Amino acid sequence: GRARVKASTKRPTNTTLARSTQGATSDAASFEERRGGGGEGGGARMGRVHRTWLPGTRIYACGSCKAHLTNHADIVSKSFQGRTGRAYLFNSVVNVSLGPTEDRILNTGLHKVSDIYCNCCEVYLGWRYEEAFEQSQKYKEGKAVLEKARMCTEEWTTEAQGDIASD
Repeated sequence: GRARVKASTKRPTNTTLARSTQGATSDAASFEERRGGGGEGGGARMGRVHRTWLPGTRIYACGSCKAHLTNHADIVSKSFQGRTGRAYLFNSVVNVSLGPTEDRILNTGLHKVSDIYCNCCEVYLGWRYEEAFEQSQKYKEGKAVLEKARMCTEEWTTEAQGDIASD
């Protein structure tokens, strides 16, 4: 008889762009679990991963797959602490997916946050502040914290390299 070929059960990864409140679906079960399911509609969405390419010469990118994340001009603060060391607060990011929103006690108090993952390679990058409970921390709402150790610089000019070395 003829041999039957089993179809692959691996689902293609879908895309979402920056500052989305819902992340993309994933073909990795552990990624789905930590994100809290398959996103809108609960099922897999098909399609290619769409990458947004940022213009300019001072771009921060995913340290794993080099997908653009944000521009140097979007830095709000460089005085944050992440799981791996220094982290930067940014006004906006692209090519990311968000995990479920949860209450988390951070250095500055209780916040509602969502973890941020690279849309392309699904690596953990940092978190996004959804809500701050203390008035002095409200400026963080809607902003993203990306860990410096999980990013690299893409397309930086010679003078821009000097700026990052002094951080």
